[in-house]
Amino acid sequence: MQQAQRRILVTSALPYANGSIHLGHLLEHIQTDIWVRFQRLRGHTCYSVCADDAHGTPVMLKAQELGITPEEMVAQTRAEHHQDLLDFHVEYNNYYVTHSPENKAFCELIYKRLDEAGYISKRSINQLYDPEKEMFLPDRFVKGTCPSCAAPDQNGDNCDVCGATYSPTELKNPRSVVSGAEPVMKESEHYFFDLPQFESMLKKWIADGAVQKEMANKFNEWFEQGLQQWDISRDAPYFGFEIPGAPNKFFYVWVDAPVGYMASFKNYCDAQGIDDTPYWTPGNDTELYHFVGKDISYFHCLFWPAMLEGAGFRKPTGVNIHGFVTVNGAKMSKSKGTFIKGRTYLDHLNPEYLRYYYASKLNDSVTDIDLNLPDLAQKVNADLVGKVVNIASRCAGFITKRFDGKLSSNIENPALLQEFHDAENDIAVAYESRQYHKAIRDIMALADKANQYIDAQAPWVTIKNDDLQSLTHDVCSMGIHMFRALMIYLSPVLPKLAEQAQVFLQDEFTWASVKDIKTGHSINKFKAMMQRVEMDKIEAMVEASKENLQETKNAPADAAKSEGPLADDPISETISFEDFAKVDLRVVKIVHAEAVEKADKLLRLELDLDGETRQVFAGIKSAYDPKDLIGKHTVMVANLAPRKMRFGISEGMVLAAGPGGKDLYILNPDEGAKAGMRVK
Repeated sequence: MQQAQRRILVTSALPYANGSIHLGHLLEHIQTDIWVRFQRLRGHTCYSVCADDAHGTPVMLKAQELGITPEEMVAQTRAEHHQDLLDFHVEYNNYYVTHSPENKAFCELIYKRLDEAGYISKRSINQLYDPEKEMFLPDRFVKGTCPSCAAPDQNGDNCDVCGATYSPTELKNPRSVVSGAEPVMKESEHYFFDLPQFESMLKKWIADGAVQKEMANKFNEWFEQGLQQWDISRDAPYFGFEIPGAPNKFFYVWVDAPVGYMASFKNYCDAQGIDDTPYWTPGNDTELYHFVGKDISYFHCLFWPAMLEGAGFRKPTGVNIHGFVTVNGAKMSKSKGTFIKGRTYLDHLNPEYLRYYYASKLNDSVTDIDLNLPDLAQKVNADLVGKVVNIASRCAGFITKRFDGKLSSNIENPALLQEFHDAENDIAVAYESRQYHKAIRDIMALADKANQYIDAQAPWVTIKNDDLQSLTHDVCSMGIHMFRALMIYLSPVLPKLAEQAQVFLQDEFTWASVKDIKTGHSINKFKAMMQRVEMDKIEAMVEASKENLQETKNAPADAAKSEGPLADDPISETISFEDFAKVDLRVVKIVHAEAVEKADKLLRLELDLDGETRQVFAGIKSAYDPKDLIGKHTVMVANLAPRKMRFGISEGMVLAAGPGGKDLYILNPDEGAKAGMRVK
């Protein structure tokens, strides 16, 4: 499937500069790196850039806490992030930072063009203000009681208990996460980008295949709800770029973060004497791809292409969206030791174990990936050590000791070797379409055939027969030819192992070279290439990842903008048995269920509580079709005080569990439970 020379620019989402790289971040960086290495192996011009996302309130506050400037903290964090990525063999052409002169210049240019085109407006809004810190509070820096279900200690934009979304100004008993003070309402003039003007363009761009179909359907839901003007300004004090002509007003971090892709590439191109303009100019034959998590797809698929279009730049060719990472079937947890930082992993395990395991799971969907640690050990040991490397190990010694380190001039089984060569197209298609799991499956099927061939020929037996020396040479050489093909196919996933293979084979891999036949070729003495995964090392890594929950609970500097899918799971403060005994849990029957208009997550339920009908708004829309709930029994908190919501009065709370999204389950009592029964 050789293609004409392509010119491609690839980016990954920018790690936020107030925390360490963890295994959730690494899913994306590894996914990106595999795709980029594949393109380069094919001979295409493929640049990849990334950077640290430096701006915003969390970085400013974290730096204050550490007693250093934001610039100093960002420099330290960027260096840490970059080294972590390099040690996982993730190699960007440039790993930069958004607090840069190039980014400032691009932000001001884009803003100027948008303003001149009439896409920027101003209006006053009311915000919560911390009177002690003298600063406006972003959503995540306000906590209080949920206005929907009365759950305490909820974030300023959504409730983790009932799933309701709301404005920080709707919180009951709000408090500042920064100082603990009670916020006051204060008016401020803000700047807005007119996103609704780009609705037609965005619909067409998405429909033309810029994102996966499942995400396109999600975006259609947002279009149905109606696009809103986007607040692109923040008030001082704020670490970021000041808006031109607007003293003490700064660009919101989500304005300059994606612009950071342009800045990082510009910084690289200027240093290398490359013209970057074709990659951002409409109508060129260049390609632009972003790899991002589903939690930030809204910014990359609505705001960002609209900004580019309005400012006269090209839109992305595609935004490749992936799911989140769970560990051992559950959300990452600091208490369980499964919230694993990249550096902690590297202290215990080979980075290529993780690269291979992620590749074996990744496809082009936004389905979450489960990192099952025992399965990782089994898969690496069976596939890489037991199958692939074992082929070279079984054959190389005979060639080195008996045949002067040279491969045979004969191909013992041309049809089998041709099968390895013919697999090139399907494997290339799988890599190109980000169906890495299929590429791995096809490669391992070939590895099985290679081992079956060697088992059947038994060179360790034929080597003892003087009359079969030529056959032994041919068979072992066939094994090396097949090993070479497998390693070329695995090169995007396992670059370090591929380097070792190239040294062993005295070869230099390209994708097209898989069909080269190295008869009579000299090889080096085989050296061990990969060790087995030992479970005691995995257990030590998990143990080293455990943290004291009290140290991490409610830390203001951890309240970052959403940049990764994983969060800690701190346990709420304990309550007395007497307090718990006050909760009246009752079995109820769902007699009616319907979606709430203009609410992303809510269903309106009518519940039969032993002849009494209760209305409850529940944040379970992502997991249930309303019609499927009617007639089911569940459990509710029956003595929760009624709460007035924008959609009506909620007279209780139904109980549900799960990580969220589609994986959310209402409690389902055993058969025989009747409405009104008390749950004990």
